[in-house]
Amino acid sequence: MTSSPPKIYLGELNDTPLGDFRLAASDLGLVAVEWADSQLELDAYLAKLKRPVEPNQRKITPYAKELKEYLNGRRTAFTIPIDWTFFTPFQREALQAVFRIPYGETRTYIDIAREIDRPHAYRAVGAANAMNPMPIIVPCHRVLGVDGKLHGYGGGDGLPTKEWLLKLEGAVIA
Repeated sequence: MTSSPPKIYLGELNDTPLGDFRLAASDLGLVAVEWADSQLELDAYLAKLKRPVEPNQRKITPYAKELKEYLNGRRTAFTIPIDWTFFTPFQREALQAVFRIPYGETRTYIDIAREIDRPHAYRAVGAANAMNPMPIIVPCHRVLGVDGKLHGYGGGDGLPTKEWLLKLEGAVIA
């Protein structure tokens, strides 16, 4: 008898300062966070993971709670588990380095590339950041261009959302 692949659970977080979110998690941890108006992108991402998906707000509650606390200025670090198993080794390494950027601080793509001992892979770090399925939790908003300015943000309203998140954290931006 073969066992079925582990499920991914889907739930939501509504009425935050940045709008409504959809969250996905496995039994190992958070898998994805997406703005509700980007449901099609979330569905496409989850389809690529080739796992059964089922709604289960109870399983999502701890993730939604911490995200809500952060967005309301009452949390500076996430303690929820993250399921890193869906990433390539390089993506995992780059995104885990992004995850370690402290609240209110910023790094550049080159800083991240150096931290993971791949100083010339800053473009690949940018690509890993661009596909980050857990914005805010894995704080890609804390990664700036080498010029210290805001460059690219796929979540919410784009750069205004990135700027809002950095201001929430009190980060200094050029």
